[in-house]
Amino acid sequence: MAGRIEDYALLGDMQTAALVRRDGTADWLCLPRFDSHAVFASLLGTEEHGFWRLGPAYAPETSPPPATRRRYRGDSLVLESEWDTPRGTVRLIDFMPPRDGASPQLIRIVEGVTGRVPMRSALRMRFSYGRIVPWVHQTEDGRTVGVAGPDSVWLDAPVPTYGRDLTTYSDFTVGPGDRLAFTISWQPSHREPPQPADPETALTATEDFWQDWTEHCTYHGPYRHAVIRSLITLKALTYEPTGGIVAAPTTSLPEDIGGVRNWDYRFTWLRDAAITLSSLLRTGYHEEARAWREWLLRAVAGDPENLQIMYGIAGERELGESELDWLPGYEDSRPVRAGNGAAGQLQLDVYGEVVEALHLAHMTGLTRNDYASLLQLKMIRWVEENWDRPDEGLWEVRGPRRHFVHSKVMTWVAVDRTIKLIESGEADGPLERWQRLRDDIHRDVCEKGYDRQRNTFTQSYGSQELDASLLLIPQVGFLPPDDKRVIGTIEAIQRELGTPDGFIRRYPTAGDETGSDGLPGDEGAFLACSFWMADDLAMIGRVQEARQLFEKLLALRNDLGLLAEEWDPRLQRQVGNFPQAFSHVPLIDTALRLSASGAYG
Repeated sequence: MAGRIEDYALLGDMQTAALVRRDGTADWLCLPRFDSHAVFASLLGTEEHGFWRLGPAYAPETSPPPATRRRYRGDSLVLESEWDTPRGTVRLIDFMPPRDGASPQLIRIVEGVTGRVPMRSALRMRFSYGRIVPWVHQTEDGRTVGVAGPDSVWLDAPVPTYGRDLTTYSDFTVGPGDRLAFTISWQPSHREPPQPADPETALTATEDFWQDWTEHCTYHGPYRHAVIRSLITLKALTYEPTGGIVAAPTTSLPEDIGGVRNWDYRFTWLRDAAITLSSLLRTGYHEEARAWREWLLRAVAGDPENLQIMYGIAGERELGESELDWLPGYEDSRPVRAGNGAAGQLQLDVYGEVVEALHLAHMTGLTRNDYASLLQLKMIRWVEENWDRPDEGLWEVRGPRRHFVHSKVMTWVAVDRTIKLIESGEADGPLERWQRLRDDIHRDVCEKGYDRQRNTFTQSYGSQELDASLLLIPQVGFLPPDDKRVIGTIEAIQRELGTPDGFIRRYPTAGDETGSDGLPGDEGAFLACSFWMADDLAMIGRVQEARQLFEKLLALRNDLGLLAEEWDPRLQRQVGNFPQAFSHVPLIDTALRLSASGAYG
């Protein structure tokens, strides 16, 4: 049985990622890329669907013991887990070295600390999300390999292995100073075997990589540790070969335990990537920003008329959604999905997020790219003709299209930032015409998206419902923070979408019935929205309240500083795909805003 979502640690090599439970079990790993089929899929099923457990030996009738303590080594993705057992203490060091052209590897070093501790490795390889049992055998040189179709996974172990129940085991004992390294490597099955790892050299190189990378961070304010951990997480979610950024490394971790709100997040949403870019730029990471901009130009390929809201990590457009019906789902949350049908939705706000990211890149000194400016102008010409259409909106509703207020606001952002580009002399365009367009959009939103009786903006034109995305209105400069309509909206969202803990839900849901988003069931507080609330409170002068909310949100992180997409206030646990870029980005943004506001002075 999988652990709680917050029980997992993230390992990654900037091309894929593994999730490791407190008891030393890797329950999720896709090879060779984030969006590849999983080799370990017990996170979404049972142990029959693949896992790798390494830790102290335990009796068959008992559960594997959780680590007594665990931590990341400094500012890195090298995980240390320690068990204090009746026979002594043992340490497990888990990491995935950056590839540099090599095969993807998961390396696990067992280190004896005190006493003599019996240990066991249990490796159950399953390909195609647990559906395919590979042919597992030993080669003449003592390596263990599992092969099925195009895939092969190689185990290099320093102790003898044996097979039982379609699982590869190793039993051994470690004493003080012993260091035994286990490695799995992926390789296309038609190619020569991958070279065995040099674990100690790989460990040093991995630690050096992360130390060098984090030293570039320019933020030195309060809560720097939380900011650094979030930045490392965002870096880990970046597909190094192309610069694409996945929303999360997992699929189908539920927003509603036992429900159907289960989605595949292993793709690059333009929105998520754009806001990630913003955080990276403002903390000194220009190279990642440049790589994302190049990814964007390749993915969009000068065709804003057919702009998708998301792409594959190499810019792929076809992301067809299917159901993996042989997997029972995380805590019986079905269906388990691969691919994402929302790729074909119309979401007008994406144009605003992309243009805002390009604008910020320009403002922070990123080397000019003439094609990026040309793309921006083409996008605005498309927005000019289409901004007044209904769409599916930021939250990708699967109900009817509507005139979402946030979508209109972000088209205003797209036009506004492009006007600034023209005014700076960096581009040419019909300035006066687009100034009139900006005014028209602004007027339309204020007339049709604002409820005068309640003094609040609403989710969509003519609706009574609220939406936490309205909290972005002052943050993008659509209206100033001291505008009475902004203050009224903030207070209405606190009142109507707030949980007893003070966190914020995205919008009202209908419980067991199909709601306005076209889905049955409920969901928890959306962490990004809760960070947005802290931002807004700071902007309207309620700085102490903002700081208190921010610190409550920090307390929701797991012991390793990681956040999923949502917090279930009823179950008091994290829910949704994990770890989630759309949670870690606003954490960084709020820390920067509160620091600038003097909240910690």
